[in-house]
Amino acid sequence: MELFKNTNFDFLGKKWPFIIGSLVLLAVSLGSLVIKGGPRYGIDFKGGALMYVRFVEQPPTDRIRSALSARIPGEISVQDISGTSEVIVTTELRSERELAEARRQMVETFAATFGSQEGKLDFNNAGDQAIVDRLRDPLQRAGVGMSEQELQGLAQRLTDFRDTPPRSGLVRSLDDLSAVQGVTPQVLSVIKSEMYAAPFAIRNVEMVGPKIGAELRRQAIMATLYALGGMLVYIAFRFEWIYGVAAVLAVFHDTIVTIGLFSIFNEEISLTVVAALLTLVGYSMNDTIVIFDRIRENLKVHRRESLHAIINSSINQTLSRTVMTSGLTFLTVLALFLFGGPVLRGFAFALVVGILVGTYSSIFVASPILVFWHDFQEKRKRATPAAGAAARESARRPSVKSFR
Repeated sequence: MELFKNTNFDFLGKKWPFIIGSLVLLAVSLGSLVIKGGPRYGIDFKGGALMYVRFVEQPPTDRIRSALSARIPGEISVQDISGTSEVIVTTELRSERELAEARRQMVETFAATFGSQEGKLDFNNAGDQAIVDRLRDPLQRAGVGMSEQELQGLAQRLTDFRDTPPRSGLVRSLDDLSAVQGVTPQVLSVIKSEMYAAPFAIRNVEMVGPKIGAELRRQAIMATLYALGGMLVYIAFRFEWIYGVAAVLAVFHDTIVTIGLFSIFNEEISLTVVAALLTLVGYSMNDTIVIFDRIRENLKVHRRESLHAIINSSINQTLSRTVMTSGLTFLTVLALFLFGGPVLRGFAFALVVGILVGTYSSIFVASPILVFWHDFQEKRKRATPAAGAAARESARRPSVKSFR
């Protein structure tokens, strides 16, 4: 399927507005990175704790933020997950010893802020063993005959009931547990006397130490550089070295602009974003190689045409493929960005920006580099014979001393 047939757009004739635009984007991106002291790293790279918390009703983010800031030092981020009653809480940690303490502080803060009952166990945030330990003696005192194995099975069924949809980790009322096998009215009475259902549930906790974060940051940078270096060698081997340089410079341009836009919009750089950047590197390089491959084929067929005309013709011949591939991929990642939620936001944002920048850089950055290099080589070739002729002419002229 071809969207465009026999097009004859003068892409290289319109290269300067795009080149100037790229230089402005690079300057703004680098300026933002310098002013802000680098990109804004997520806990994957700087270390910290990330907690997903679900509430019975819409969570009060301001109240959560102020409660956590009063007990936990450092930066606190509380982010709503749109369309749900969940929040993502992120705290910055400065040492490995703060990891366990931060988790305990976060759990205690939520319990104190959103309702705790003295002496009772929070069922929504309790594990199987904690439930077993809490119910063992009260059940015996209530005259409920239950072996240790039966008690373990009861606790397992209770947490399974709590964690399955539509509850998904959050029981609104302990009376709902009457639907669980083995929960008789007598057992339910003991459960209600020993436990309570908090209006929140901690769904997941992720923790990364600062040392591990620094190592991940170094590995992410090296992975990106290795990818660029490997592609430079491959393209230089398959085409010519100037093709490899042009392609790598274009991809490097795409990466810097994308990271710069993350800095401008104050978006976090996480491991998923690094995955998106590496995807972008491969995607942009593939688009550039398609154009370069067509240039190489046309150079063999149209030897007498200028390089400027051959590159324009090659871009026009691959235009339909570029628009189809980039357009469909862009629509997919745009849907991820709009509807994927905060978990996929960074990944989708990197790809949305990267596809736009990467598509035009293949045409208006990589291809002009080939033209500039060809024009530079031609000037050198013309300058060398001229310099030689001038030297020979100077040698034939008699010196001033010969007339004396």
